[in-house]
Amino acid sequence: METILVTAYILVWPVLTAGVLAVLARGVIKDYRNARKDGTTVV
Repeated sequence: METILVTAYILVWPVLTAGVLAVLARGVIKDYRNARKDGTTVV
């Protein structure tokens, strides 16, 4: 039982990291598209 809990704990972190990365990437892509539409730069 302890092995399953430790394994689950270790495997949760890559999933959380991928989720945060997806949210950040989505925001950057949205900002980039809006900037191109408005004719401005992202930076």
